[in-house]
Amino acid sequence: MTKLPIRDVSLFVKVIGRGYPLLLMHGGPSADLYTMMAFRSLADHFTLVFYDHRCNGRSEGEVTSMTWENLTADADALRLALGFEKWAVLGHSFGGQVAMEYALRYPESLSHLLLIDTGGESRWAQENAPEVLAKRGYSHGMVNLARRLFNGPMVPKEVFGALMKLGPAYFYHLNLLQVAQLLVSGVRSKVRPEAPIFWYGQYFRGWTVMDRLGQIQVPTLVLAGRHDFVFPPECQEALAAGIPGARLVMIDRAGHNPMDERPAEVVQAVRSFFKESR
Repeated sequence: MTKLPIRDVSLFVKVIGRGYPLLLMHGGPSADLYTMMAFRSLADHFTLVFYDHRCNGRSEGEVTSMTWENLTADADALRLALGFEKWAVLGHSFGGQVAMEYALRYPESLSHLLLIDTGGESRWAQENAPEVLAKRGYSHGMVNLARRLFNGPMVPKEVFGALMKLGPAYFYHLNLLQVAQLLVSGVRSKVRPEAPIFWYGQYFRGWTVMDRLGQIQVPTLVLAGRHDFVFPPECQEALAAGIPGARLVMIDRAGHNPMDERPAEVVQAVRSFFKESR
């Protein structure tokens, strides 16, 4: 792992494996590259590039600089710094939204697009997700916590606790091993609470790429856990329908993080996608 000077910031980067380059964009905002480590088994056929977005994890940057323009420009500058002519990009959740913006802004740099549990417009997280939790029988407190988290009215000291309390809702079935993994991840990761507060409270509202998805011309995989409350199946269907030729894969018995709940199925779906889209 290393920090690389990229544009006006320093990004925390980990590169492993050998083969065709695949960039992995973590979710959040407030997560980091450690949340994408379930994909490290792909290192036998790919050069995997993990990194923390600016203002996230151990990367630098003023939180107000976390814009689509900067997030996508950072990724392309990282590509150039590592010497890749083109690469595939895999994004999870918030990272998937950055990946879509990247595909639209830097089409000449992209060969494949993989979208894991993400959505093409802000309303899924900010409006629909709390409603889904309510329909699934979660308490009023949990529903309100999700609404506050995804809409920004929090102070920094509340964010980590909110993420931990909402943790079970992100999984289809949270077992003891996954609880342990969450706790380890919480210790290992560096949460930047200002990132989600700025993102959801000031920048993200009203965002959509649904009217631009037809411009994406590379092979695309849309994959998600069927039990995801943030980006439910109808969100995935709309996303796949909007991208020409996109392949849709739904993972049963999985929520927002299928790579953690059903890692073998997710990795196999990724391998099959590349094999069949050559």
